[in-house]
Amino acid sequence: MQRETQGKTVNELIKLRVAAMQELELKDDGELRPQVESWSNVASHFRRFVSPRLGKRIATEVSRDEIVQLSKDIVDGKYVLDGKPGKRSVSNARHMRRAVSRLYNWAAEEGYVPATCQPCLKLPKLKREKPCERVLDENEVRILWHGLDRDNMPWDRKTRLAIKFELVTMLRSAELLGARRDELIWNGDECILAVPLKRVKLRRDIMQPLSDLAVEIIKEAAEDGKQHIFASKLGDQPMERKAMATALRGTKYPNGKVKSRGICELLGLEPFTPHDLRRTAATLAGDLGFSDAWIAKCLDHQIVKDESGGRVPSVTGRVYNHSKRLQQKRAVLNGVAAELRRIVGDPAPAKEPQLRLAA
Repeated sequence: MQRETQGKTVNELIKLRVAAMQELELKDDGELRPQVESWSNVASHFRRFVSPRLGKRIATEVSRDEIVQLSKDIVDGKYVLDGKPGKRSVSNARHMRRAVSRLYNWAAEEGYVPATCQPCLKLPKLKREKPCERVLDENEVRILWHGLDRDNMPWDRKTRLAIKFELVTMLRSAELLGARRDELIWNGDECILAVPLKRVKLRRDIMQPLSDLAVEIIKEAAEDGKQHIFASKLGDQPMERKAMATALRGTKYPNGKVKSRGICELLGLEPFTPHDLRRTAATLAGDLGFSDAWIAKCLDHQIVKDESGGRVPSVTGRVYNHSKRLQQKRAVLNGVAAELRRIVGDPAPAKEPQLRLAA
């Protein structure tokens, strides 16, 4: 009775918020999906950082100073996660703040807390995160490429092909792992992968031209006849989103003992992530002389300046000439493919009849 008088606890608000985020709504592409499609990530931030420290507190009693202290502890690694000391992370502190801020905004809209209850208001700025700069050099690319073809690798072939595909196409993991046969569009000998907006970070359709090297990877990955090109071993469905990252770093048992050695360790490479492959491909493209604007199109980055350095109005991005964009993207990706063939010592294939993958 006392709790009802005081109001809901933070954990009770979190439970309600997570349920609300999972409610289905009609998206722009006509498909029913959760209201907040990244709800599992938000729930993870609540579970790991907020609930252990503030979960039992009455929500209206949580102060700004407590959020500041929690942020500082996450940045300094002064917290416990699943019974183990946490890692220092500015990124986790930023995600925690965003999750809590939106939790209280939502709670105020729903009438669970007063509109004035805003413990995340005007928090001190966090330190700037050190940008990721890992780029594989030519020798590392060569070792990786040939290492992924080794028969004695403990990770399945499709996962290894997906790693190659990210390097060749510059697509994000979530964008490429769900690729389907019926998303391939052919125009003569040229192929495009049409990535639907539900798999794209910025929620907009991507038309990504595929080089001959990318098509070779697609051809091998799709040999089993499944609709999903990089299908899971569990059936005709996409492999888990973190499959490539897990394969690269390896897995461990709860006690910390190595379960499966990662590809990086097996090949003697300094650790890297799938996202670093996008950066590596972009760097290769830059070294070949392609403009930042053209490379940005391949990476699906927001373009705010044109090739001459002038600002591009937002409306230009919405009505930009698609034919020109595809030509530029294809030029970049074909250039990267040719450079990768040079690096790994793989000559360009002879002209063959057009490959078509039946839907």
